[in-house]
Amino acid sequence: MANASVTAEKRGGGSLIWIQGLACGALAALAPAIAVQAGILLLPTLIASILDRNPGKPTARSVLLCALATCIEPLRTLWNSGHGLGDGLSALASVQVVAITWSASAGGWLLTQIIPLIAGFVLDAAASARIAHLKEKREALIREWGLDVSADQRSADTI
Repeated sequence: MANASVTAEKRGGGSLIWIQGLACGALAALAPAIAVQAGILLLPTLIASILDRNPGKPTARSVLLCALATCIEPLRTLWNSGHGLGDGLSALASVQVVAITWSASAGGWLLTQIIPLIAGFVLDAAASARIAHLKEKREALIREWGLDVSADQRSADTI
């Protein structure tokens, strides 16, 4: 336990976690309906934050951004309706509100899994095209200069 706090302090995250906890506590005390609604709608973000072990938590960030994009309207509606706990819970009783937000969270997670694959395929295709272009250029230079390069040496030089 002491090692975890020392590690958090070395990274500079100890005070940030404390401030975030303070902000969440203030929100829960001052606007409990908004805190409950945001807590339930952002539950997948909390789970992603706990499960994401990568530095900077890129998966949790993506899930958070996608979930926040869909949370704005229900939270704005609750804010305009007077912050009542009954209004907040009735909005959560609508399966559509929760399903859309949690689906957006799942989409954020999916993006973190698919985009590296797509980027890898694009980079591999670009590298293959560059290799083919360089081989063609090499062959053209060999023909132009009239060099006698044996087939064994060409195959040894290929990538």
